[in-house]
Amino acid sequence: MARPIPGVLPLNLPLLTLVLGIGGTFQYGLHISLINSPSKYVQRFINSTWEKRYGTILHPDTIMLLWTTIVSVYSIGGLLGSSIVGHLSFVFGRKKTQLYNNLVAILGAVLMCMSRAAQSFEMIMLGRFLYGINAGVSLNLHTMYIGECAPQSKRGIVTASVSFAIAMGRFMGFVIGLRELLGTEELWPYLLACSAVPALIQLLTLPFFPESPRYLLIDKGDKEGCLKAMQQLWGPGEHSTELKSMLAEKAAIGEQMKGLKDLLVDRTVRWQIISVLLICGAMQLIGINAVYFYAYDIFHNAGIPANEVPYVSLGIGLMEMLTAVLCGFLIDRLGRKTLLWVNYTILALSLSFLTATLTFQDKYSWLPYVSSMLIFIFTMSFGLGPGGVTCVLPTELFVQCYRPAAYAICGAFLWLGLFVIGLAFPFIEEALGTFCFIFFLVYCILMAMYSFWILPETKDRTMMEILESFNKLNFGAKKDKEDKLVCTRL
Repeated sequence: MARPIPGVLPLNLPLLTLVLGIGGTFQYGLHISLINSPSKYVQRFINSTWEKRYGTILHPDTIMLLWTTIVSVYSIGGLLGSSIVGHLSFVFGRKKTQLYNNLVAILGAVLMCMSRAAQSFEMIMLGRFLYGINAGVSLNLHTMYIGECAPQSKRGIVTASVSFAIAMGRFMGFVIGLRELLGTEELWPYLLACSAVPALIQLLTLPFFPESPRYLLIDKGDKEGCLKAMQQLWGPGEHSTELKSMLAEKAAIGEQMKGLKDLLVDRTVRWQIISVLLICGAMQLIGINAVYFYAYDIFHNAGIPANEVPYVSLGIGLMEMLTAVLCGFLIDRLGRKTLLWVNYTILALSLSFLTATLTFQDKYSWLPYVSSMLIFIFTMSFGLGPGGVTCVLPTELFVQCYRPAAYAICGAFLWLGLFVIGLAFPFIEEALGTFCFIFFLVYCILMAMYSFWILPETKDRTMMEILESFNKLNFGAKKDKEDKLVCTRL
């Protein structure tokens, strides 16, 4: 039984949640929105640099190609980062990997800041690639780290803070990119380099917090270290229930970390990986970035002046932040399953109505205002449902030995989806016009059905109870004693 350890200061969980958010998924959200503001300035810089080097002016198509490379190379870095995070988090631990990851962000920021002085747009490409690696690692590691540090009763609200950090990063990217702050031709290198600030903050503060208790006990066998970490995070006390749950999981696993091949071929986790890939890995198919793509045109058609549209767009970011907070309060009350199927349904309805209003907006002057309202409803449902809940699911669906590999494959699919959607959507929009949301609409309908009829609830359940629910899917309701013995090993 765990006893209070003398001399340990209770560095509590909310502070760790804040510190991990600052240097974690905040960076992902920041990089997504930040790159839009300096677009025209960077393109002019590319052309002027080329002219100084070679004495010729680039064709506009070539400039656009180089610019899209700068934008898309971020996804390539993210794919690489998400692929290596599982191995790194096991070898170095969650805490050290997150600390080392900040150095990658700082190096990328230095390259960005010095690019204009060095007359090198290639440095911007390399910096964006490093930003992608940093975000790819953080997107998975932040969720894994904070989820493992949260007690069962607080697991939902604590892990939902990941989506709030993303929304905050996206919102801050819009704010500091305004022309009144760093969104000018003189200051764009500093705008692109501002990711160094959250990286430095986390680099200086995270060393004062403990490693994940679950990692210490299950992966390293350090029971005393686990007890100390729990008391630092949760305050002095016995914490016997959490400790018994971890020991039961450790006894059931009996092996060290398993790789991607093990994850894909093991029947005992088949429906867990299907669920995570459909709900988390394929989240780009919801269409949130596609709706953002249309937002400027919709607001403009609603009569908002072009120079004021960026400020209205801040409302979308603010809405996403508020719904992320609300999701944190609701997720442990209503449950993951309910929030998913209800909000997937609202997302599907929003896309249906948005398709209709965009199709007929030229016939009725009031329809652009309805379209604007639908964008806010869509954003709200995304934050309340998939945006918040998907941060919790990978931690709850997999035992310790499979969790790093699950995060790696989920992250790889997420980044691959971001790259494909970013590359293909402009062509889809050109070909289908206002019906371009049809693919996202179908996905939301299917996920609403999947969440309602298939996905088990995980609220207020231990890891072993969650595994038992999935065993019914993996082996069928009528499994014999041999099947039971096999599945209880995990």
